[in-house]
Formats: sequence, C-alpha cells, structure tokens
Amino acid sequence: MLKLLNEHACFGGLQRFYSFDSAAIGLPMRFSVYLPPGAEGEQLPVLFYLAGLTCTEETFMTKAGAQRVAAEEGLILVAPDTSPRGAGMPGETDSWDFGAGAGFYVDATQEPWSRHYRMYSHILELRELVLANLPADPARVGIFGHSMGGHGALAMALRNPALFRSVSAFAPIAAPMRCPWGKKAFGGYLGADEAAWRAYDATELMAAMPTAPFPGGILIDQGLADKFLAEQLYPEAFEEACARAGQPLELRRHAGYDHGYYFISTFIEDHLRFHRRQLG
Repeated sequence: MLKLLNEHACFGGLQRFYSFDSAAIGLPMRFSVYLPPGAEGEQLPVLFYLAGLTCTEETFMTKAGAQRVAAEEGLILVAPDTSPRGAGMPGETDSWDFGAGAGFYVDATQEPWSRHYRMYSHILELRELVLANLPADPARVGIFGHSMGGHGALAMALRNPALFRSVSAFAPIAAPMRCPWGKKAFGGYLGADEAAWRAYDATELMAAMPTAPFPGGILIDQGLADKFLAEQLYPEAFEEACARAGQPLELRRHAGYDHGYYFISTFIEDHLRFHRRQLG
C-alpha cells in the first residue's frame, strides 16, 4: 500500500513523495512522483529516473529542474531511492560508493547484501506499483538516469526492452566491469565470478545483442570536464558496442561541463522531449 508522505503544487501539477513496504527489498522504500496537470483524466507516459551515488529519491526532483518540461509534455516522472535504508548491514555506511546510497541497481547474491540489496528487482517492482496506482500508461514507459543511475537505466532497458520503450542517460557508468566503481560494487554484491557481472554491464549487454533493441535511438550526454570520465565512465566502449550492434546512439560530448546537476539541468529538457517523442 502506498503511503503519501507529502505533496507540493508545482507547475500546475503535483510533486509527491511516497513510501511503501517493498517485497523486493524487505524494508520500507521511498520514491518521488511528479504528476503533470490533467493527470486525473487519462493515462500518461511515465519516465523513471535512476539517480547516482549518494543520492536519494529527492535529489532529481529538487535539483534537475525537470517539472516544467514534464508539465508541458504531459509526462509522469518517478524517481526511486538509490539503495535500501536502515538495513543494518555491517559496513553499510563505511564507503560513499558502496552500501547505503550505492545499491548499483543489481540484485546482490552475496551475504549479507543479498538479504536486502535487490535494487534491480525493486525497480521492476516499482514499475508495476506505479502502473497499478497512478494514471500511467503501461505501453508508454521510459527510463533514464545519471552516473550509477545511467548504468542502471541502460542495463534495465537492455534487459527489458518490452517493459521500457525509451532510454537515455547522463554521464553513465557505461562499462562498469572496467572501472573501479563497478568492480567494487559488482565484487561486493555479486561475488568474484565476473560472468555474473555481465548481466548488469551495459556495454557487455549491448555487445551480445543480435539486433538493435532500440531502433528509435539512445541518447547520452557526457561532459568533457567530468573528473570521472577517464577512469570511471567509458562512454566510448558503449559507443563501440552500439556501432557493432547497429544500435542508433546519439552520444553528445559537451566541453566545459562536469558530472553534477548543473550539467543535468542544462540538458534535462532535451532528454524529456526525446522520451516524449519515443513514447508518443
């Protein structure tokens, strides 16, 4: 059952924050929703946003400036939290890039993380919850994200193209098996066998595609002043995998832009309008 925590008028619509008892996580989880004007009268396209390391369900809604365009386009926006909260795992808060705030959108298989850190299943669970309780059209669902969430959005879409009709990302961790963030997260949550890691690596998933899963295209924006670009993100690896699969990709590289929400807020309008065109 959804519990409405608070609600705010915003660009003629409603910004809401909810909690519910997550079966996938085994704990209460929070998420945010923006409902555009007129959401009561029809089923609308819905766009899920997966946030990056250290973020919460509030970060995107307060920093990205997305609601104005969502109101114009008639898009529902949904942003989950980035990990379980209060799971009580030993070491859960020791590192900013592993544990709390850093669920990496995988289903952990290693103890003790496998008890609650099942963020991949949580996103699929949340999709169904939103479709059942909000005026969202099940045939028009898209997904996007930033950094760790960009990795999550790409992997989620590539594994479930029948569930998510459109996908984009800001500065995604595009090849997590190759970078320190991904190796730490995958090793801790999934164990030492790298064969299990491939199921969550967007570049590996794309490389295995027999045909383009998103013929309408994928949009990625990357700042060239991003301090994480060289060591952590590897957009060129995903670009090469898309080329081999025949997957249309618009990878836009922007001089002077870094990794944060000033960058995201600059290009958020392009992403929302991209998804609206894809979702119809």
